[in-house]
Amino acid sequence: MVLLRVEGLSKEFDGLKALDRVSFTAEEQEILGIIGPNGAGKTTLFNVITGVYPATGGEVSFRGDSILGKKPHQISRLGIGRTFQIVRPFPNLDVETNILVAYGHRFYPHLWNSTLPFRQPDIQKEIDALIESTGLQPYAKQLAKNLPLGIKKRVEIARALALKPRLLLLDEPSGGLRFEESVQLMDLIRKVRDQGISVLLIEHNMQVVMDLCKRIVVLDHGSKIAEGSPEEIRSNPRVIEAYLGKEG
Repeated sequence: MVLLRVEGLSKEFDGLKALDRVSFTAEEQEILGIIGPNGAGKTTLFNVITGVYPATGGEVSFRGDSILGKKPHQISRLGIGRTFQIVRPFPNLDVETNILVAYGHRFYPHLWNSTLPFRQPDIQKEIDALIESTGLQPYAKQLAKNLPLGIKKRVEIARALALKPRLLLLDEPSGGLRFEESVQLMDLIRKVRDQGISVLLIEHNMQVVMDLCKRIVVLDHGSKIAEGSPEEIRSNPRVIEAYLGKEG
């Protein structure tokens, strides 16, 4: 079943086409990879889907309803969560409170109101379960600013999951991670998928993409140049050219 549908999506900045009529779908309980060289338009795609940028043309629908023109907080409440390339936890809050803020943001109209403590037993139980499922128990009471990058990225994912999304957009989650941390991250992403949450994954680490995704969309200079299985993408001449350039 189609969860997210992107049709002819375009975005221009002062006449420069960052996205040029991009179309694809994301299915229920799918990990869909979005790859492409630097400057291909991947993060711009996420920003348009989540309401950070308005689209120049095209359509984005989630669970059958258009989400273009909605604000980021409205889109998140519909069931789309996301992370960013650069992790930005609240540095002087501990991990548990960082997640609590994200949880509260579903109910409060303004972000700072969501920092107000509301640790009722049922809510604390949900937060504890989320901390456990993301492997953050040893760090729950540690300040975010003192954590290594790999753990900060887990906190980012946990905060996005606190919004109870149906679709999770991950922007370069393995960037800067060691091999062992990347393997642990892949396990977490599979676990998220197995909980019934679809994942849209931007990733430069080809091993991560090929291992996680059964279907991959490739962007280059704002346009979709390929879509298919990892095997099809590996051997696609347009994809090889986009990454390696033309010979001669």
